[in-house]
Amino acid sequence: MTVEITFGDGKEDPELRVGELGVTESRNGNRTYRLEIWHDGLNRHRMLRASDLGELENKVRLVANDWVTRWQAQQEREDGKEAAAALTEDAQLALTALEETLRAGLALNTRVEWGELKDHSAFTQAPPAEPKVPTYPPPPDRLDYRAKPSLFDRLFGRVPEVQAAARAAFDAAEAAWQAEKERIDRSHARRTSEYRQAKEAWHRAKRKHEERQHERNTGIDRQRADYEQRKARGVEDYFGIVLNASKYPDWMPQDFNLEYRPRNKTILVDYSLPTLDSMPRLREVSFVASRGEMKEKVLTDAQARRLYDLVIYQLVLRSVHEMFTADYREAIGSVAFNGYVTAADPTTGRVVTTCILSLHVAKDEFEALDLANVDPKACFKSLKGVGSSQLHSVTAVAPIMEMNREDARFVGSRGVAHSLDEGVNLASMDWQDFEHLTRELFESEFSSQGGEVKVTQSSRDGGVDAIAFDPDPIRGGKIVIQAKRYTNTVGVAAVRDLYGTVLNEGATKGILVTTSDYGPDAYRFAKDKPLTLMNGANLLHLLERHGHRARIDVGEAKHRA
Repeated sequence: MTVEITFGDGKEDPELRVGELGVTESRNGNRTYRLEIWHDGLNRHRMLRASDLGELENKVRLVANDWVTRWQAQQEREDGKEAAAALTEDAQLALTALEETLRAGLALNTRVEWGELKDHSAFTQAPPAEPKVPTYPPPPDRLDYRAKPSLFDRLFGRVPEVQAAARAAFDAAEAAWQAEKERIDRSHARRTSEYRQAKEAWHRAKRKHEERQHERNTGIDRQRADYEQRKARGVEDYFGIVLNASKYPDWMPQDFNLEYRPRNKTILVDYSLPTLDSMPRLREVSFVASRGEMKEKVLTDAQARRLYDLVIYQLVLRSVHEMFTADYREAIGSVAFNGYVTAADPTTGRVVTTCILSLHVAKDEFEALDLANVDPKACFKSLKGVGSSQLHSVTAVAPIMEMNREDARFVGSRGVAHSLDEGVNLASMDWQDFEHLTRELFESEFSSQGGEVKVTQSSRDGGVDAIAFDPDPIRGGKIVIQAKRYTNTVGVAAVRDLYGTVLNEGATKGILVTTSDYGPDAYRFAKDKPLTLMNGANLLHLLERHGHRARIDVGEAKHRA
């Protein structure tokens, strides 16, 4: 006899085994039952005896449940230890990766492979299935409906009636067949129409895929040509791709702004650096069996600050190395790197963006270094980099080189907004006044963030009407603004011109402001591009936000013109 033992949740414990039930009988007829049990996991063994089967079963269950409980606790401890060991290993790998930030970058091929950027994906949507040629049921056979008069039909002259009934039955069958044929034809026509519509939709989707693919690939070709011809925007785009391709942990912002100066072949990088608080500090995890919980050990403040400074110095050197190594057209002769940290100022509590280190290095000087063996901080200092001795203190330094805001086209501006009231129709305003009003509005918009807006010489040639400088080192930069005091819908040509101007100016964004509105092609072209289209309603809302009121009546402006 075999006894099956289960524990609390009713499942069998694979480590628990029981033997055969044994019975011995004394001379006076008394029986003794015995059962041997083992627990392989705990390496336990017992021989249990009882004079009654029920008593024996209770003993077995008590021992078995005790063993199972002990085994489960031991397994949980082992699982906890394994989990803690895995977490510790992950933490150590993460910290080691930070210490090896520069070395890891040296092994990378940073040159952009243009072909890999292109979209070569096939259009995977299956075409709709063409409906099958319809099949019709066989038409009724007149022979099957011929009259069959009986003897009595002949005797009593009912043959004509029988013949008429046969013809009627055939006509009804033929009409039903014709109706079914027409139903099949209608169904086939409907399916054919649906198929044609689906096929047209499929072709449209395929063309859209190919157009998007062509647009992307053409854009890649244009980017490549612009870089190889050393155009400012092309060089900036190229090194943007290079820096974006560098792999860093998710807690690093990896945001930056670039400016290329072709005269001295310098690329200026304003780079957003992580804060000390964002850096992981976990170094070890242990499992406390008595409490059934994990205990974490982290880097001390001194260790975290040392590692943070080490990572930042390595990030700077690695970024410069990646750009010089990727520059197969010799577009840059030097790199200016400004590292910014955005954090709360401990003295005011306000969130500020601070430059904490700056470096300007020539290519020949940098390429003479053996980066695999340098001390990152000492190397940075030897290159005449500027920064506090303790980067984690977020001490501000003056950038060695800042982004250029000078432009010979800038002219003096004049205030216009103060003269507005609800009776002023912007659509009929003097076009020069409208440009100055646009500048004034955006100056109010950017001034709270420390920005500035400058108006350019009036030309009415579709060029730049104003230029804004957003001081945010990452999201900001140079913004081109065009003002269109129009009474007709603004077409896609004006938006294309703006986009071309953004590229030629090396700006990060373009804003088009009009008193009218934009056509669907204009909105479609602006989609997914660094362009903002503001119509008359948006303009009035912006005016109201800054305490001014006016109106736009396109019909009235047309009539006056």
